Amino acid sequence: MKLSPKKIIGRIERVDLPLWDISDIEAKIDTGAFTSSVHCNKIEEIIINGQPYVHFNLLDSKHPSYNDQIIELPIHDKRDVKSSNGYSSLRIFIQTEIRIFDQNYIIQLSLTNRSEMKFPLLIGRKFLKKRFVVDVSEKNLSQKHKRK
Repeated sequence: MKLSPKKIIGRIERVDLPLWDISDIEAKIDTGAFTSSVHCNKIEEIIINGQPYVHFNLLDSKHPSYNDQIIELPIHDKRDVKSSNGYSSLRIFIQTEIRIFDQNYIIQLSLTNRSEMKFPLLIGRKFLKKRFVVDVSEKNLSQKHKRK
């Protein structure tokens, strides 16, 4: 069985989060991060029909893609994540779809406040593995692919 070749992506990519009606959002591609994360606020754990869910507000009003959307999803996982500043915190993980190079993938995202970060979405190596190779000298290769 021949595996399909890995696509080359840059250090920054514009991606879509189709289930949330978010298009063309900038993501930092970070091979130093194991997991992926998205900026959100008002994160609240709730129980629906006896199952753990999370209720959150995606992005914030300062972001151009902000649409005041409240999202409610099952909690996929909860685990400690060490941030770039070296501190660990317990984070909630959800699953959603991400679109890169006109292809949808399932991605696990930790919910966190990234308001102090330049990019609202960080894509880590757990998602990148077996799918992409990162060319740090490039950016927005998926957008260039769309224009062809």
